[in-house]
Amino acid sequence: MEQTSALSPTILVVEDEPLVRLVGTLLLADAGFNVIEACNAEEALRVLEAGSDVRIVFTDVEMPGALDGLGLARCVHERWPSIGVIVTSGRCEPPRQKQGLPELFVAKPYAPSTLMHKIEACLSAAAA
Repeated sequence: MEQTSALSPTILVVEDEPLVRLVGTLLLADAGFNVIEACNAEEALRVLEAGSDVRIVFTDVEMPGALDGLGLARCVHERWPSIGVIVTSGRCEPPRQKQGLPELFVAKPYAPSTLMHKIEACLSAAAA
């Protein structure tokens, strides 16, 4: 699902579970964001390499494929440092010292208000 509006930031939702991806996508779209979906890290990288105007990557940690969500976060920080990253997981919060990344974390299941707060914090950090 992709919506287009030049005035709203674009968020790339990366989640391998279709229903969880749909819930996140609808939540963000209803909040007025442009949303692009990807089912894994490899697809997300293709979207980013295509030059989409993504401002935030919202990714699950555990996904099938050669690259998980933390690997995707590292890649985004290295290749596109202006793009914010928010990581989500239904398990414990990944230890930051192991990641070495400044991204924000949202535990699943997340409340819409919690996700919106993290999105606002991520956009504010990018603007600073």
